[in-house]
Amino acid sequence: MSKNKKAVVVTAATLATTVFLSGCGLFGGEEKKKIDPPQDVTIMEDGKAVDENVSTETKEDGKEAVETSVQTELYLIDKNGYVVSQTLELPKTESVAKQALEYLVANGPVEQMLPNGFRAVLPADTQMSVNIKDGTATVDFSKEFATYKKEDEKRILQAVTWTLTQFDSINEVKLQMNGTPLEAMPVNGTPIGGELSRADGINIDNSDVVDITNTKALTVYYIGGEEGAYYYVPVTKRVSNDVKDNITAVVNELVEGPAFASNLLSEFQADVKLLNDPKNEDGKVTLDFNESILEEKMVSEHLLNSLVLSLTEQEGVESVALTVNGKADILSETGEKLAEPVTRPEKVNTGSF
Repeated sequence: MSKNKKAVVVTAATLATTVFLSGCGLFGGEEKKKIDPPQDVTIMEDGKAVDENVSTETKEDGKEAVETSVQTELYLIDKNGYVVSQTLELPKTESVAKQALEYLVANGPVEQMLPNGFRAVLPADTQMSVNIKDGTATVDFSKEFATYKKEDEKRILQAVTWTLTQFDSINEVKLQMNGTPLEAMPVNGTPIGGELSRADGINIDNSDVVDITNTKALTVYYIGGEEGAYYYVPVTKRVSNDVKDNITAVVNELVEGPAFASNLLSEFQADVKLLNDPKNEDGKVTLDFNESILEEKMVSEHLLNSLVLSLTEQEGVESVALTVNGKADILSETGEKLAEPVTRPEKVNTGSF
């Protein structure tokens, strides 16, 4: 899956040249949606590249001052039990991976920052070390790690994996406790089976799957929360191995929508259809829909966001362009023309609720 994660320096010049669509906001409380992301910039500290997002501001003398905080995605648990990314400002540190995990600990520093309805995923007083080598992060937890409730076991695996793999230097995760590798989780015995990755899924929905061995995983994003405080929830679903086109499969899952009792939403109407096969040219996917994709002749912001987030989870997909009946003159929810392909933002769910 494509994680589309790059270290970025946000400067005044960059912000001035970034194109935005105003609307209900891509992630929570934000009122603007990024269309053209900043250029990739490698951040250097003492001659070493730093894998984090550092914001800067311009002083009166024209010099840039580096801020002391970084935006970090923390995968927390919402009130419905879903593992959901929330982007929070954390103090700048050289140990970004270890810090991210420390902010997943209950009664820890994250408690004063938790969005409404969210809770931390790791047991209180849990300590850890993180060793990163050749793309694998080995996490060694203290004995307090084994004090979680059994219903949180899979959520912990997902939260730790997805939080760590936001960093470019980490593709897989290994777990230990008190120096001993974990082959299974200590409370309810969920098998770990070596390395963990995003390919293992998140908020897994196996409903209506008869033969899981003949299926493959696809992660799509539905809408969680409530009016005025919406956010995007990744859900891994299973589709038949006979389905060869993952892009079409993602669209079909969004149209089908979340499970009835999921407390999640989708703004795709049941009669939304692709009129032609998707085109993928150098990472830009073009989708031609029927008019059912439109609401009052415009594309819903939440529909567009869910579509872009879901498709950019697929390997090689970097941006999404839409046409309706073969025509590209589509308007956003605010009445602005979608003139450029839409790219995934650097961070997910950046609003505060």
